[in-house]
Formats: sequence, structure tokens, C-alpha cells
Amino acid sequence: MQSSRPPFDPPELREILGVAVASVTAEQASRLFLRLIAERRFTKVSFLNAHNANVAANDPAFERVLSDFLILPDGVGVDVAARVLYGEPFPANLNGTDFIPGFLRAAAIPLKVGLLGATRKNADQAAARLLEIAPQHRIEVIHDGFFTESQEPEILDRLVKFRPDILLVAMGVPRQEFWIAGNLDREHCTLPVAVGALFDFLSGAVPRAPGVMRRLRMEWLFRMIIEPGRLWRRYIVGNPLFLLRVFRQKLLPGDGG
Repeated sequence: MQSSRPPFDPPELREILGVAVASVTAEQASRLFLRLIAERRFTKVSFLNAHNANVAANDPAFERVLSDFLILPDGVGVDVAARVLYGEPFPANLNGTDFIPGFLRAAAIPLKVGLLGATRKNADQAAARLLEIAPQHRIEVIHDGFFTESQEPEILDRLVKFRPDILLVAMGVPRQEFWIAGNLDREHCTLPVAVGALFDFLSGAVPRAPGVMRRLRMEWLFRMIIEPGRLWRRYIVGNPLFLLRVFRQKLLPGDGG
């Protein structure tokens, strides 16, 4: 697949554990999205949080894949990392669960939006919710995330025919990024965005944390409480490991960690 790096002036980048993350406000990110769409500049998009950074630190192939994505900052972990490494946090927490629906709501120009991933039920319900939030757009479910390799040509053909401005890919880390990098090009969409559990949240299948916990940047704790069997290792083991790697980067610049 061809490189998706924007050819015009890029945003300021901050390296977190070998991954270059855009240091932008939500307004700047939204303007960048709209410009890329208007100019039909194929750009792969993902988000970096503590978990993704740990995965990239353990998997050189994943780190290489992310180097060709526009990466946005997600969560308190990367803010702590930015404070340690650069003296200040990122300008905004651009987690996909909030940023993507907010961007679509605010975008006045009608866009074509494709959904790919999760279960079919959750994807359909997520599409319905997005239509409530942003009725100006054309939103279609391309396929759920449970497909075989033999089904991929049909999915890709449907993408070529629909060619969404934005394709939301919800397959989990790192499968979604590898799939985007290995299968998509400008003929399929303009902005393929790896969105993790977004469809599960939009559908209501997975509840969001109460507003006060989100304001306190503690949504990770709420998620661990409601899904301890799946998430305890990610947070209890992963968060301290992430911070250790950040301090190692601070003390040993240039070390991959």
C-alpha cells in the first residue's frame, strides 16, 4: 500500500516510545480531517494510548505500520508521557470515542461514512446512533469484523463502489491497523480511521463511564471494573510498564524501550 503521509505542512509531532503523535487541538484535527477529505488525500489514522504504545514497543512490525499513520493522542497516559518528555501535555485528548462523533456532528459538509468491524448488531446500532448525532451524512455499514480472508475481496469491492470519505474500522489493536495498512488505498476511501471499541460504545453494548469519571480522566478505571477479566492486565500491568518505558526514553534518548 502507498504511503499516506500528508504532503503539506504536517502538525507538530511528539515521539512517545518510538511513535510520532500529532500535537493538535480538536479544532486543528478537525480542520486537518476536512482538508484531507476535500483534497482526497488518502491518510491512515489511528490513536496512541498507553496500551497501543505497549503493543508497539513489543511488536516492531506494529511500530513500523504506525509510522505511516497520522496518530492522535488518546488518554491520560500519553499526556503524562508528554509532560515527562516535553514538559507539557498534549493540547487535547483526542480519543476516538469522543473525537470521531464530535467531528461528524460538527462537519457541515455531507460526508460518506463507512463502518467496518465489531458485531453486525453493534455496527448497525452504531450507524443508527451516528445518524441521530449527525444526520447530514450518509452512513453505511460495510461489514462486521468477523470475516474470513475469502470474504475480503467482496468487502474491498464494496468499498470501491461506495468509496467513503471516512471509513471507521473497529477490529481492535493491532488487527485494525494491520488490516488498514495491508488492504486499503485511495481507491477504497480517503480517511481510514482505526477506532477500537467505538461501535460497542455507540451501540450501548459497552457503557461509558459516568461524566465525573471522564472529566477526572478515570474512564480506564471504570472500564476495568466492568470488564476485569479482559482488561485488568492492560491497566494493572500495562500502565506501570508504559510509565517505566517513558522514563527510560527520558533517561536514555534513542533507546527503543
